[in-house]
Amino acid sequence: MGATVLDLARFQFAMTTVFHFFFVPFSIGMALVTAIMETMFVRTKKPLYKQMTLFWGKIFLLSFAVGVVTGIIQEFQFGMNWSNYSRFMGDIFGAPLAIEALLAFFMESTFIGLWMFTWDRFKPSLHAAMIWLVWLGTTLSAIWILSANAFMQHPTGFAINQATGRVKLVDFGAVIANPQLWVEFPHVIFGAFTTAGFAVAGMAAWRLLKHDHEDFYLHSLRIGLTVGLIAVVGAIGVGDLQTQFIIKDQPMKFAATEGIYKNTKDPAAWTVVELIDSKNHKVSNAVDVPVLLSLLAYHKTSGAVMGMDQANAELQAKYGKDKNYYVPAKTLFWSFRVMAGGGVVLALIAILGLWFSRAKKNTLMHKRWLLWLLGLALWVPFMLNAAG
Repeated sequence: MGATVLDLARFQFAMTTVFHFFFVPFSIGMALVTAIMETMFVRTKKPLYKQMTLFWGKIFLLSFAVGVVTGIIQEFQFGMNWSNYSRFMGDIFGAPLAIEALLAFFMESTFIGLWMFTWDRFKPSLHAAMIWLVWLGTTLSAIWILSANAFMQHPTGFAINQATGRVKLVDFGAVIANPQLWVEFPHVIFGAFTTAGFAVAGMAAWRLLKHDHEDFYLHSLRIGLTVGLIAVVGAIGVGDLQTQFIIKDQPMKFAATEGIYKNTKDPAAWTVVELIDSKNHKVSNAVDVPVLLSLLAYHKTSGAVMGMDQANAELQAKYGKDKNYYVPAKTLFWSFRVMAGGGVVLALIAILGLWFSRAKKNTLMHKRWLLWLLGLALWVPFMLNAAG
């Protein structure tokens, strides 16, 4: 059976989105890492930190430029691939995107230009303030973009225009106060910091394997791992908050993420791996950990979890029985496990790297296996972002 136009539109948009999202978290996180390095230069007056700022700042600028270009392509695809959606949702969906471009993006662009060309024109502290303003602009960009995404997950502040049959904005404050946004945003932003932290540490590790500018790259590695460890722990913590919200607000999505079709027993076991037959709505050959899903979902040793079959029945009762509301469980099940499991692995790698590179007992250079591991970890956050 050949692919339909809808399949091709989805594939094209998915590839554009994934490629775009390689660079967006990286540039947001690199703005923070660069700002930290320049702040350390301002505080310590050590030339090494200025060299680090200049070097890693160039990588930030490159990632920012590619992120902008791929974002423009994605904007066009909203209208080209999903024209009916854009017409129906444009009054709400377009507003945060327009504000992001007119406010946050122009703020980023202005201060990036000032930061790039004014190293010898301003005091170091004022110059460092500019890169912090760039970082603030990238963070504000994320808020506006995610407010549009959060509306799709949990619509607020809207009404249907009876004359046009389109959605209209009636309460902009409600769109910004959307509870989905404020569990989604910190998870994404911590993911961005994780990406940059481990990317810097990974690139530094590859150079340390060649004994290249050891002092420069060792300091870079420790800053990257410190940012990465704090961020990945933060991402795991706020990810739990987001899960609590999804359990109540989107039970179908949560059930699909856990590969559950039938309601679980009480207490609920967490499935490590299983074979999912999405066509026949069943699973087989599951490996379970008793009680763990109840602990993860409700933070206690009791509680059953609704399956997709019941969630589908409730949605049919609410919206009509002319269609099923199942979502692709196999994709969600495995992508969630890649994201969550990868986050735990990154945290452990960061702890090892910081422990063996500590100042007084630095033995990292003698542990090539760990430098290789840190170097390979460079790519992991990009895969975790795509999976997430």
